[in-house]
Amino acid sequence: MSIIYILIPIAILFVVIAIGVFFWAVKSEQFSDLNKQGHSILFEDDKEQHNKSND
Repeated sequence: MSIIYILIPIAILFVVIAIGVFFWAVKSEQFSDLNKQGHSILFEDDKEQHNKSND
C-alpha cells in the first residue's frame, strides 16, 4: 500500500511533463504544417538529382 504514495506523485509528474511538452510543441508551431515532412521525404531525391545534373 505504501508504494501507491510513491507511484501517484510519479504518475502526476509524468502527466505534467507530457502536457508541458505538448504545449511547447504547439507554441513552437511543430504542428503547423503536417504534410511538409511527408512531402520532403518523397521529393528529396528529385532535388539531389536535379542539383547533380546542373553541376
